[in-house]
Amino acid sequence: MVKYPTGSLSNYTSDHTDLFKLKNNHHKKNIVFSDRGMSLEQQINESNQYYLMQNIAVVHKKPTPIQIVKVDYPKRSRAVIKEAYFRQASTTDYNGVYKGYYLDFEAKETRNRTSFPLKNFHEHQIIHLDQCLQQDGICFTIIRFVSLNRYFITPASFIIHAWNDKSKKSLTLSEIESNSYEIKSGFRPTLPYLDIVDKFILDRK
Repeated sequence: MVKYPTGSLSNYTSDHTDLFKLKNNHHKKNIVFSDRGMSLEQQINESNQYYLMQNIAVVHKKPTPIQIVKVDYPKRSRAVIKEAYFRQASTTDYNGVYKGYYLDFEAKETRNRTSFPLKNFHEHQIIHLDQCLQQDGICFTIIRFVSLNRYFITPASFIIHAWNDKSKKSLTLSEIESNSYEIKSGFRPTLPYLDIVDKFILDRK
């Protein structure tokens, strides 16, 4: 199975023909976009697939760059990677384009009920988000409080400011509530995060 470019197993499409079949038959009952105990990444991937099929946006999970060192071939038609390493640190989880705007965002989950640890971010991610903001990209984080089943779209500028404050180890739930937009998990798309991106676009206008 290949995880690029959506980051999830290709249980939606195997080629462009299948993509158009799904698009033309999206009303069928066997195609359901909903929260079925999935991880945040799976929810976002499903949402991105829906946005793509509806010609709303093109957003993909970034592949992690790896260098393959050793491969075994138990069968001619099957290769097994035995050893590999990361070629470089990855940046953020997702990027794409929507209404002519470049999007770049990270997805984070926490089981804490009252705060979000800032150590969940790495320095290279903060630097990357800041660089994208300087180029007028729309950057944010989707934060999921797993135990509370709550989802927040938090502007990258707020995350960057908090992360650079060396006295802060975490963001309280109250701080996130005050500086984010909350969204609900639902159907088609599973996570309607572009509704909030529309607000970011309006703020710019």
